[in-house]
Amino acid sequence: MYAGAVLLLGVNMIGESQADDVSAREIDALISKVGASACLFERNGSQYAATSAADHLRLKYRRGRRYIASAEEFIDRLASRSSLSGKAYLIICPGSGEHTVNRWLHRALEEQRAAGG
Repeated sequence: MYAGAVLLLGVNMIGESQADDVSAREIDALISKVGASACLFERNGSQYAATSAADHLRLKYRRGRRYIASAEEFIDRLASRSSLSGKAYLIICPGSGEHTVNRWLHRALEEQRAAGG
């Protein structure tokens, strides 16, 4: 019985580790997509280039990764609004206008998963 419990615990830990790896890859890909875009990132009333936005999101991810378990939680809890002011981040892209970063990243995640990434 004890061996079975240990085996189940081990299987559960492997599953969590794999989920963490998948989430980390998805989050890294989302941040890279932001950085490679031609979009402007608006944070607390100031606009930043896409590469600066990606750097900022990487910093937030490094600091907050222990509080999230998925790419969706990264988007909703860390990447969508200022932790200081609470204001939503905006992304302004040529040809598609202004969107909340939350909406933009959720769409990017859906596209990424549909493409098998």
